[in-house]
Amino acid sequence: MSDHGSSAKAIFYAFVANLGIALAKLAAAWFTRSGSMLAESIHSFADCGNQVLLYLGLRQAQKPADAKHPLGYGRVTYFWSFIVALLLFSMGGLFSINEGWHKLQHSEPLNKVWVALLVLGVSVVLEFFSLLGCLREIKKLRGERSLTYWVRNTRNAELVVVLGEDLAALLGLVLAFIFVSLAAITGNTVFDAIGSIVIGVVLVCVSVFIAMRIKGLIVGRSAEEDLQKALAEHIADEPGIEQLFRAITIQMGPQVMVAVKVRMTPGLTIEEAVAGLNRLERNIKAKFPEVAWCFVEPDLAD
Repeated sequence: MSDHGSSAKAIFYAFVANLGIALAKLAAAWFTRSGSMLAESIHSFADCGNQVLLYLGLRQAQKPADAKHPLGYGRVTYFWSFIVALLLFSMGGLFSINEGWHKLQHSEPLNKVWVALLVLGVSVVLEFFSLLGCLREIKKLRGERSLTYWVRNTRNAELVVVLGEDLAALLGLVLAFIFVSLAAITGNTVFDAIGSIVIGVVLVCVSVFIAMRIKGLIVGRSAEEDLQKALAEHIADEPGIEQLFRAITIQMGPQVMVAVKVRMTPGLTIEEAVAGLNRLERNIKAKFPEVAWCFVEPDLAD
């Protein structure tokens, strides 16, 4: 399964789940006058828009390289992922906090609370399956590596965003269920307002984490540590290469650029050295399919 295919599937799962959840939440918010439910419905609609932007980024990243973008458009996914993090912060987190604060100042009695609780319960189930779908696609890419390691090192920004959204949505739903229940049991609508604020804080925290993670990719981040190690070992074992001075890797969306400086075996003719360097580039790309660009520089010292 390609990186693009896994990301597209995860985005599709999240979009379908969030659209159904958003419509149900909006109806429940209108019936119950619950601030927590309204905050959750806005959050879900925002997530739907976010998934559209992520998919747009995936499509744009597939554009072939041209004169103005000789390394392709792979990093465009980082831009759209960062925009999604900002939208999650503003439309999701800040709106929820503002809605909760408004409800604290102007509380309204809840109506037909069972509708809200029913919708929240169903939404938890749908969101849970969306999260499972995302984790399944991530598993195809991370292999035996831990999820924590994958999140810290992956170049698949869109999957990090979908994972963060799904986790935030699931936690938000659970919190909304708890606070709406407390408001219903006690008859105190302050709990509903507090629930909206707490959900907003959760969304803000998740969006800040996603933004910081994407920032490293936008600035320019090296490839995963295990890939760097495997590349160094492969180059050191290559015939005609006496020493590896330096290997630089840069993540370019779903692909990686590699630039290396090596010392060639003494006594080689120009033709032999050129053939050896060309062979090294071909072998690297063959063994590591994620490497789309490979530049090798021969030298006598670093």
